[in-house]
Amino acid sequence: AFIAWITLDHLWQPLTGAAAINDSPPAVPETVARYLARLGLPADLAPTTETLIDLQRRHLDAVPYDNLATMLGRPDPTDPRQALERIASGGNAGYCFHHNGAFEVVLRALGFAVERRSGHVQGRAIPPLNHLALLVTIDGRRWWPDLGLGDGLREPVEVVEGEIRQGPFRYEITDVAADGWTFRHDSAGSFGALDMRAASPADADVTEAHLMLTTPPDGRFTHVLVVQRRDDTGADTLRGIRFQRI
Repeated sequence: AFIAWITLDHLWQPLTGAAAINDSPPAVPETVARYLARLGLPADLAPTTETLIDLQRRHLDAVPYDNLATMLGRPDPTDPRQALERIASGGNAGYCFHHNGAFEVVLRALGFAVERRSGHVQGRAIPPLNHLALLVTIDGRRWWPDLGLGDGLREPVEVVEGEIRQGPFRYEITDVAADGWTFRHDSAGSFGALDMRAASPADADVTEAHLMLTTPPDGRFTHVLVVQRRDDTGADTLRGIRFQRI
């Protein structure tokens, strides 16, 4: 059942171009509407905290974190609209650059106030940008949704210092400032800590980092197949031929 999450048929979908929907106020691009339909949602969602939480939960249920395309030698580009088209067509996403890049397009289309943040997983020196994160401001409060942490956040969290409990996992946000924060993963997680910076990486910055991460022999995502999915009670991880539930 776990392997069924990974689909080959939709890894490389032809782009169809975004067309506006004129009969659904407020109008969203056609690709966004198809993405929301995949999640079982209508296109006229309000940009609220409740919507943000629901979107993340449904996305994680439907679309796993994976490096399958890279392991097949055909890493998907990180262009956010291409990634969204792939997901909307029923295919795979990829890793954080793909998931969160596509999610930014969706959130902006729905009227959310979204900013990019540059993330760096501690202990992984190259590239300096190895995580793309989003920051959403709603009624003056800063929220961090993240679809690209694999076994990380189940729901968006407010960027305030303190402990976070989600299912069996204990997280912590520390060192919160105007220019960033640090996320400390559960001890059972796949990484230790993640630093966020105020820098807003451009698409070209993400593309450059993606090339480093997906080019053999040094690219981190070229060594072993990894597929992860987070749910309410934990996370499933397939690493190579080893399956683990945490």
